[in-house]
Amino acid sequence: MAAPPAPAAEGSPQPEPHAPEPGPGSAKRGREDSRAGRLSFCTKVCYGIGGVPNQIASSATAFYLQLFLLDIAQIPAAQVSLVLFGGKVSGAAADPVAGFFINRSQRTGSGRLMPWVLGCTPFIALAYFFLWFLPPFTSLRGLWYTTFYCLFQALATFFQVPYTALTMLLTPCPRERDSATAYRMTAEMAGTLMGATVHGLIVSGAHRPHRCEATATPGPVTVSPNAARLYCIAAAVVVVTYPVCISLLCLGVKERPDPSAPASGPGLSFLAGLSLTTRHPPYLKLVISFLFISAAVQVEQSYLVLFCTHASQLHDHVQGLVLTILVSAVLSTPLWEWVLQRFGKKTSAFGIFAMVPFAILLAAVPTAPVAYVVAFVSGVSIAVSLLLPWSMLPDVVDDFQLQHCHGPGLETIFYSSYVFFTKLSGACALGISTLSLEFSGYKAGVCKQAEEVVVTLKVLIGAVPTCMILAGLCILMVGSTPKTPSRDASSRLSLRRRTSYSLA
Repeated sequence: MAAPPAPAAEGSPQPEPHAPEPGPGSAKRGREDSRAGRLSFCTKVCYGIGGVPNQIASSATAFYLQLFLLDIAQIPAAQVSLVLFGGKVSGAAADPVAGFFINRSQRTGSGRLMPWVLGCTPFIALAYFFLWFLPPFTSLRGLWYTTFYCLFQALATFFQVPYTALTMLLTPCPRERDSATAYRMTAEMAGTLMGATVHGLIVSGAHRPHRCEATATPGPVTVSPNAARLYCIAAAVVVVTYPVCISLLCLGVKERPDPSAPASGPGLSFLAGLSLTTRHPPYLKLVISFLFISAAVQVEQSYLVLFCTHASQLHDHVQGLVLTILVSAVLSTPLWEWVLQRFGKKTSAFGIFAMVPFAILLAAVPTAPVAYVVAFVSGVSIAVSLLLPWSMLPDVVDDFQLQHCHGPGLETIFYSSYVFFTKLSGACALGISTLSLEFSGYKAGVCKQAEEVVVTLKVLIGAVPTCMILAGLCILMVGSTPKTPSRDASSRLSLRRRTSYSLA
């Protein structure tokens, strides 16, 4: 009979416990963990609905804010450039700030991320409403809209960062996270469609009386008092969606308890975590590639209405083109989710390339039939460009966790810094492109723009997005991308998250 092992001497180093070797029971535990990580249909739907208000508001601002500032508020193009740039930069700057404070916040009865979503909602609604309000004074309108656009973008960031990071705390199962992301993206696409449709239908009467006839003499036009009222009504309709959708989110989604909460040791500081995450090669490649791709999508959205209004005879088709883009994006999102699962995420990225030849075609042949075909294909490409990064980001986070001995909490830094960089690229792209309108001679409120303005709009709708998309895809295709973790990897991540520290 073997003698029992002698006890270790006092003060001698104790051997570190090892994770149990996979045995017959590991497969059973994996199946149980998989069943425990399943999300119900109701949870996925409510989670998706939570992001709808922000997308409704963002859609309305993306398609119509520039037109409103130039033709209704009649702000010079240089000031509009500052408004758009300042708002995007404030939203980008708010991302690391949001990540810092959210990571330092304590868990409450409703979770650690959900209170931030709830607290930001009423202030976002107010900022959005005043963004479309026409003040009685004219000299300081640029400052008025800069202030409220900056507030709206910053508050929307404090809402969006915890909301998107909530994906990591819904379930440990990667497939269920991808499914929840698909539900969220589908609902947000529907919100984008609702925003552009409802806002566009309400404010369409604000521009129709001021259209110039073909024989009219170019000159400034006055703004109807009814125009400002229509924009306020459209803003009020969007504002109502915030309390309705956020209530459904809180009722249908429960944030899982953070396994790292009982940890007793000090965690990483925010700056240390940010330094680690931004040096992770897969994350760095993902961010840089979608800096170009997301900026291209924002430029395409922002200048479509202006292009149809001033550079072609498609003004009567603006609403139809916007609806075509958004309907095709909504309908193709579930298809792209299937493609992601069936053929891989890297292969699906080639769907973004479809926008390139059609964007050039629209600038060269701006006729109604061509415009509708371009709108349909653009919507399909926009769907995959929006779905792909949010589907790849959880895989990047898991890949980082498998390579580093750090606990959870870093997911907020990943999400906030990603949004920071993409918003910053959008700010630069929109600011510079809008400034180019000023240099080309764009005049607010005139019936007919100069030929230089028409050429500039064609370049902004065709050549600029093309170059950005090609650059982003080239970067994304270089090297390998992190794959969805296997069941064994997911089990190791779950074990590590139950025994690790959180961010301080």
